[in-house]
Amino acid sequence: MFKMGAEPEPKTYTRDKHGIARSSISHGALKVCEILRAHDYSGYIVGGAVRDLLLGVVPKDFDVATDAHPDEVHRLFRRSHLIGRRFKLVHVLFGQETVEVSTFRAGEGGEADEHGRLLRDNVYGTRVQDAARRDFTANALYYDPHDETVLDYHGGFADVRKKTMRIIGDPTLRFREDPVRMLRAVRFAAKLGFSIDPKTRAPIHELADLLENVPAARLFEEMLKLLLSGHSAACLAKLRKEGLHHGLLPLLDVIVEQPLGERFLHLALDQTDTRIRSGKSVSPAFLFAALLWHEVLAAWKANEGKDMRSIPALYLAMDQVLDAQTDKLSIPRRLTTTMKEIWSLQPRLEQRSGKRALVLLTHPRFRAGYDFMLLRAESGEVAMELANWWTRFQDAEMEERNAMLMPETAPKKRPRRRRKSKAEAMTEQAPPQDEPGN
Repeated sequence: MFKMGAEPEPKTYTRDKHGIARSSISHGALKVCEILRAHDYSGYIVGGAVRDLLLGVVPKDFDVATDAHPDEVHRLFRRSHLIGRRFKLVHVLFGQETVEVSTFRAGEGGEADEHGRLLRDNVYGTRVQDAARRDFTANALYYDPHDETVLDYHGGFADVRKKTMRIIGDPTLRFREDPVRMLRAVRFAAKLGFSIDPKTRAPIHELADLLENVPAARLFEEMLKLLLSGHSAACLAKLRKEGLHHGLLPLLDVIVEQPLGERFLHLALDQTDTRIRSGKSVSPAFLFAALLWHEVLAAWKANEGKDMRSIPALYLAMDQVLDAQTDKLSIPRRLTTTMKEIWSLQPRLEQRSGKRALVLLTHPRFRAGYDFMLLRAESGEVAMELANWWTRFQDAEMEERNAMLMPETAPKKRPRRRRKSKAEAMTEQAPPQDEPGN
């Protein structure tokens, strides 16, 4: 990292070189930078927004970095609030837009564990130090809306042009500081169509086990970003290639080894990516239910093989799989509850008789369960005729629905036991008498 008083000058790219116009920046982010500058503070658009603009992609949001401290930023903007504990950020609100403002941070002075992972990294610094502590060169670019220049300390401009993900500094040291950077390298490369720089990639396989030291909640957040990137299929393929999936979805290898499981998984991921790219919403619970379904299915069959009744065997299987996975990934209860409902609907959807089918239409998770069954049908796991029946049934009028219903299968009645007479009961209870001649 760089010391105060020995700060190098960045390479500066003017608008004719980078092509980013001030009009490409959101109203809120521009306003934040203008107000900071008017009060003698600096303000730059940073991170993924600059990278995406260089690639001709419209950023999802715009972050701002400044030399003003969080409390100073908060005082400048009436509609703002402080977030975070160890390192405070400021969220500035402009209508529907939220601009995240961070103070320049230094990479020195942090507290690390025995594996080199930084536990605290909350020291304020300069712009140079802030650039050095960022993870990849492509994310360490600073755009100044005032003069429309891009400032580059680590060759990120050239790396974006070459479509290369390269970590800043020594890869082994930086991955030890924060193992999640390995996952970010994979996610960015898959999402942006970049290659991972050979020196950056070299230590990943050896250091993959460090993910086990990362808090499960943080791994879940990173996994969610990966799955909702719009390129989840490519991301998971890269995870497996680099050997990183064990810390996130250790069951993934088992899933893809099953022919039906592999097709089912690819269908689910492709469907998710298509929806995200089309701007449609996606249910994380549905996606995780799909990722873990074939493990639930295998455990369900194993439990049935132990002479358990089908439905109790399914519920036990759901708990077994989630217990094993949650230790690694910490899937929130709000998602696991929905996942269980989707799974538990599957055997019920295979029943098409009488009132049961009609009642199922009113279930709050019917649509999710039905969509899940469609994936199973498309992968060949259940008959397509079943999926087609439910498609017609839910859209049909009541008269047609009644005609489609299959007859109820009456439960087998146990034979009624004849009530014994009082005399018979007394005879059974009487002590045996000696036979004559004995």
